[in-house]
Amino acid sequence: MSKNEPKIQIIPLGGLGEIGKNMTVIQYEKEILVIDAGLMFPEEDMPGIDMVIPDITYLKENREYVKAILLTHGHEDHIGALPYVLQELNVPLFGTKLTLGLVEGKLKENKIKKNISMNVVNPLQTVKIGNFTVDFFRVNHSIPDSLGIAIHTPVGTICHTGDFKFDQTPVDGKIADLHKLAELGSKGVLVLLSDSTNAERTGYTMSEKVVGATIEEIFGMAKGRIIVATFASNIHRIQQVVDAAFKYDRKVAIVGRSMVNTVSIAESLGYINLPENMILELDEISHLPENKIVIITTGSQGEPMSALTRMAMSEHKKLEILPGDTVLIAATPIPGNEKLVARTIDHLFKQGADVIYEKISGVHVSGHASQEELKLMINLVRPKYFIPVHGEFRHLIHHANLAKEVGIPEENIFIAENGRIIEFTKDGARFSGKVTAGKVLVDGLGVGDVGNIVLRDRKQLAQDGIMIVVVTIDKESTEVVAGPDIISRGFVYVRESEQLIEQAKDIVKQELKKCQEENITEWSSIKSEVREALGKFLFEQTRRRPMILPIIMEV
Repeated sequence: MSKNEPKIQIIPLGGLGEIGKNMTVIQYEKEILVIDAGLMFPEEDMPGIDMVIPDITYLKENREYVKAILLTHGHEDHIGALPYVLQELNVPLFGTKLTLGLVEGKLKENKIKKNISMNVVNPLQTVKIGNFTVDFFRVNHSIPDSLGIAIHTPVGTICHTGDFKFDQTPVDGKIADLHKLAELGSKGVLVLLSDSTNAERTGYTMSEKVVGATIEEIFGMAKGRIIVATFASNIHRIQQVVDAAFKYDRKVAIVGRSMVNTVSIAESLGYINLPENMILELDEISHLPENKIVIITTGSQGEPMSALTRMAMSEHKKLEILPGDTVLIAATPIPGNEKLVARTIDHLFKQGADVIYEKISGVHVSGHASQEELKLMINLVRPKYFIPVHGEFRHLIHHANLAKEVGIPEENIFIAENGRIIEFTKDGARFSGKVTAGKVLVDGLGVGDVGNIVLRDRKQLAQDGIMIVVVTIDKESTEVVAGPDIISRGFVYVRESEQLIEQAKDIVKQELKKCQEENITEWSSIKSEVREALGKFLFEQTRRRPMILPIIMEV
């Protein structure tokens, strides 16, 4: 490749080798477009962490080149990091009316007062941003107003599918734009980035309409109250629940902060149709007969603080599960949440509810394309190069294999990692180096201040507890004036382990005496001697390694 040859770089900053925190950088010379800015929910080995967002060091270093953030749709794993990203980069946003409505709600919630330029785009609209010409096209997904993006650059066209499936009978009647995809394909696409979430699933993903029929059937049979848990963002699913309630003359209450927020945003923007006097407050609904009540709630993932989980555990302030309730969990567990969901279902059964969930019924369909649709996407777009995105590593590999099956040469398929630069020119493509990428942990108001060392300490505290040793030493004579006193938390119960604690005190005294004899006066040295000796003794006695925190006070 010659030095002056125009080149385009694609740099994924999140969403590869993981489900969540989707973010992709498209760079041409000194201009950058960013597609999506999502979050990821914490894994089990991240105690206390609220959420995980992409590391945007590269964007901060090149902030003057960042022209815009393009949003494919309004799910958390695509817009959830924006409150944090926009504090660092005040750049224009482009997205559909619903997506930007949800973003505005998030910014308000996070008290972000910055004047952000929000540009509403519609499918089939074209926007010029610097050297880029950006086309948006409609795709189907489990939230309305989902888009794919085609970015025309001087080197060639980059097509990003967003999250998609091909639904021939979508609830809102808006079908994915196959014409636009075919047109892009016939004009020539340099590279396709395509959603890999369901690359392991054979066949086609069922239509959302199928769920509507199942919901109606369940409503027709239910004798008591109906409680439906689903994702707050799945507006089509909520619409189908409301339609079924209307058909069977039931009133609806909406429970859970995120559910209330999303429904009110969707209704105000015209994405959900709520018949008059249909929605009641929770207090009003309790006066109705049980066979006239529907409650729509969050908690389909068994999240500990969600409304459904609190009901299952009898901890909700206003709602309890009654024998004869029908609970409909209209979502599938996100990988890693299976245990939480199973526990919630068990507790609901214990309370006497009839629980209907994905494994045993058709109350959920995925919003992502299965193998046949993924092949169709590649065949419509006919790209020269292919990059599977949005999925764990095995999903990317499966998707790459599908691309090979439909005729993409192996050397033209790039299975990348977050931070890898993929460089394209008119003549070829290659990996060309790396940029900083990774996980930034958000805990309370702290963004990135909790790192691997703090997590390691939290895990150690969780596994073996802590032992604090307090000693007072005379500054002049280095004699021990008071102590050692030992405080134990999460290691052993002091009252039942008096002998062990006494022995531990003796070990500390011996160590302090040794330090005095060897004339060790440096506090850090004394602390580390005490820590080492005590740690060795406790491990021999208990086979546990608590965190040992020596505190020395001088008088």
